[in-house]
Amino acid sequence: MTPEESFELTKKKGYLVVKGNDLIQRNRFELSLMEQKTVAYICSMIKPIDSGFQSEYEFKIRDYCKICDIDYDNGANYAYVKETLKKLRDRSMWMTLEDGSETVVGWLDRVTTNKKSGLAHIRIDDRLIPYLFDLKQQFTQYQLYNILGMKSAFSVRIYELMKSYSFRHTIIFELNELKELLMVEHVKSYVNYKDFRVKVLEKAQTEINELTDINIEFEPIKTGRKVTSIKFIIEEKFKNSRK
Repeated sequence: MTPEESFELTKKKGYLVVKGNDLIQRNRFELSLMEQKTVAYICSMIKPIDSGFQSEYEFKIRDYCKICDIDYDNGANYAYVKETLKKLRDRSMWMTLEDGSETVVGWLDRVTTNKKSGLAHIRIDDRLIPYLFDLKQQFTQYQLYNILGMKSAFSVRIYELMKSYSFRHTIIFELNELKELLMVEHVKSYVNYKDFRVKVLEKAQTEINELTDINIEFEPIKTGRKVTSIKFIIEEKFKNSRK
């Protein structure tokens, strides 16, 4: 890699990922670790303060692999990228509307890849426009590199949640509410609070505190002897991290 390529790669890792708070806080979705990194990578290409939106984006597959830590010299990387983008295209989530009703929304409307040119072309679902474009208030932003080193999909999801509430410094979730947001409310291995704490919360806490611009702590809140809520304490490491 040339010094120019290395500089460009570092610059792209520092691009801002910006999402409306409602997209992060009110909607239930389940994405793999690589799918979440891919969404963040796509969001890093968006200029959210623009009133005019651009729903279609093109990027170099090789750059995407480098940034998201995919072995771009491996002969199978093109097939892996295709599969990742296809899965993201096929994913949907329940989005809560202002009147309380819920609607199913996709992340991507269209995906096209070209092995010869090494380019991928994607189109964002138009229904995501209010959550990604022309954001004047109630949005969350962070630099892309904060989530690139994470190994757990829960770490990315919890980081974005905590980042969106960081101005409050503390946030309390009912345990069932948090499990619903993480889409694990019916997963047997997380029914027991101890298992949920060790496999989800503690792992996310370690990665967030080691890799990102915030530190988090959490405390269980009990009703009788049963844990019913979780209190998170959020501290920004760098007061001037937002641009």
